[in-house]
Amino acid sequence: MLEARRVTYGGRSSVSLSNESVRTVVDAQGGMVPEFSLRRGKAGLNAHWLPSFRGSSGMPWSEGVHAPYWGGRLLYDIAGDFTCSPGFGPSCEADGATLPSHGWTANEEWKLSSCGVDADRELAFADFSLESPAPSMPLSWKKRDMVLAGRNAYYSVVDVSNRGDEPIPINLARHNTLGSPFLESGCRISLSARRFGVPPLGTEFDDTGRLEPGAEFEGLGSAPLRAGGVGDISEVPGMIGYTDFVTGPVPKDAVLGWSCVVNPRLRLAYLCFFPGPASARNGEVALSFNDLWMQYGGRDFTPWALHERGADLTFCLGTENAVGAYANGLEYARKRGELLGAPTTVAIPPRSSRRLFYGVALLELPAELAAEGLRAVELEGSQVVLVGAKAHSSYAIDADFERIRKLAEARL
Repeated sequence: MLEARRVTYGGRSSVSLSNESVRTVVDAQGGMVPEFSLRRGKAGLNAHWLPSFRGSSGMPWSEGVHAPYWGGRLLYDIAGDFTCSPGFGPSCEADGATLPSHGWTANEEWKLSSCGVDADRELAFADFSLESPAPSMPLSWKKRDMVLAGRNAYYSVVDVSNRGDEPIPINLARHNTLGSPFLESGCRISLSARRFGVPPLGTEFDDTGRLEPGAEFEGLGSAPLRAGGVGDISEVPGMIGYTDFVTGPVPKDAVLGWSCVVNPRLRLAYLCFFPGPASARNGEVALSFNDLWMQYGGRDFTPWALHERGADLTFCLGTENAVGAYANGLEYARKRGELLGAPTTVAIPPRSSRRLFYGVALLELPAELAAEGLRAVELEGSQVVLVGAKAHSSYAIDADFERIRKLAEARL
């Protein structure tokens, strides 16, 4: 049964979109998606990260009151999945504007223009818009979040428009972040990327990481460690006292870009999917990188810890997908131009726009596939096939985006 309704979620104005299998909640503030849950038993199992430090009193952000503990607005509101633009990473200066961490799309309040169930009862939707607060960077964003009947997924169509007379190179990303109860020790990570890089020194991970800064490597099982040797970062270890970041380019010949985390105990897969470089059409954005933010306890400062030099209490995993340069911000990305052979910005032409299609699914796995883990995710028509060493399983989630494109053209 499709449903779209306005709700208050953790003290925030939000929209709940659901069908017979899944529910997603989208906040107006920062476009956060604090919940993506699968119906199991009487209540749903939420896969998204809801940090214990997230402000939930309903009290609006106050720089004087909250900044000493949270540092900035983003961490007061952060949760689950959200759009990052025009920056991806720390605050910086660009085109005469000061960009907040992960951009205005993650920090400003989106305007909810409409929500409901369409007349054909094909989808539940919420339409949002946002304008750049800086006249020197005349950008606009429109976003439609959708849940379709019969699909264990939610979809986002994001349009970025340039109202100015010059092209504007920007970052564009989705910041998917998993937490308990879905995320636990023993979860397995698979990505469409095949080669990877660790950020060089000079980032937020200098003092928190166990991986060798600036290292490049093939395969998640051979990540160079600062202490020597290699580690297998495809398996989630639990709270080990480190926080790291790696990036890997989506192959240029990929029809489907994807990242997947399997919980073998729950027999569930959390899959992010989007058009790859080989299938994105004219006017569409093909995300360049799979990124992993491995927050396994390396930050001994607030709000990650309850006090300075305290124990980091925060366990989560970011399976982010981006046009960016590591997570170093727009200024850095513009200077790099490309990283590991993939572009670090997308230029929005003057008086024009670019569109990003994105999907996230929670999929039930057969026992054999859950036990052996994934080797690949393949596209067969509109279905995805999760492929293991011996077993495989197919899911109808419109992963070719043909139906989503038609819905976008008809309604956006």
